[in-house]
Amino acid sequence: MGEALQELARRADCEILEGHLLPDHAHMLISIPPKYSVSNVVGYIKGKSAIHIAGTYYGRKKNFTGEHFWAKGYHVSTVGRDEEQIRKYIKEQEAEDRRLDQLNLFK
Repeated sequence: MGEALQELARRADCEILEGHLLPDHAHMLISIPPKYSVSNVVGYIKGKSAIHIAGTYYGRKKNFTGEHFWAKGYHVSTVGRDEEQIRKYIKEQEAEDRRLDQLNLFK
């Protein structure tokens, strides 16, 4: 799946600098040229990747309507001086999610 997302980003003149796919969500640091809106790029990547997943993993020959693979929303933030901190967050997020899940077991 990572290669497909990388290719979609390249087609949109963007680059995924850092990424981590989890079973229920993804974290990505994407470099988007200023001439493109973030919403258009994210919409393109989410839409085309959903079509790719439907065809590759679910054997769909046509686009499907009324079903959703990705959630409707997303979180975005600009990165300046803290790019390394964002990269670290993405790399460590899976371990942090597991830690929080374990804490929730005791509630």
